[in-house]
Amino acid sequence: MIATLSGVVSEKLGDVLVLDVGGVGYGLIVTLADFDSLHAGQPAKLYVHEHIREDAHDLYGFAQQDTLGLFRQLLSVKNVGPKVALAVLGIGTAADVRAAIAGGDVKRLQTAKGVGKRAAEQMVVELRDKVGLMPGAAAEDVVGRGAANLTDEATQALLSLGYSEADAALALQNIDPSLPTEERIKQALKGGK
Repeated sequence: MIATLSGVVSEKLGDVLVLDVGGVGYGLIVTLADFDSLHAGQPAKLYVHEHIREDAHDLYGFAQQDTLGLFRQLLSVKNVGPKVALAVLGIGTAADVRAAIAGGDVKRLQTAKGVGKRAAEQMVVELRDKVGLMPGAAAEDVVGRGAANLTDEATQALLSLGYSEADAALALQNIDPSLPTEERIKQALKGGK
């Protein structure tokens, strides 16, 4: 497994950055920000994610280890591949992407090429309580709320749809509890709007 590559940027071929490491040119697919900031002749160290398929062996490079970590978190989302994950990283800095996911900003995530509403919602559901966590922090601490009310029918419905307890609690926290259960579920799935 290749974890990092250090060398000199030799050229840019289309959307691939070529990093010369001891005379061997590695073609790396990088974020737009990294592509724009790295120039030919400049030394660089890139953190690498290898994506191996039957017909290809792609290397994804990141100037920051934090960005690589977020890329891998995005890959853990159902139906999100490397191209979509890279597109999501293109909407801003890693901190911007984390804030969009943690804040449930589906519209911002949809600005990434190839990301529809359903995919953006899936990213929020699966990563909301993971993207901003410091080591050892509980999701409930980040959400600022205790465990979900497990006797609530709307909470149970969200849990059956794959929400974690923390996600269900967060999704329902600003929705009027006196509304009918069906309406509360609809609002929670729409992001509380």
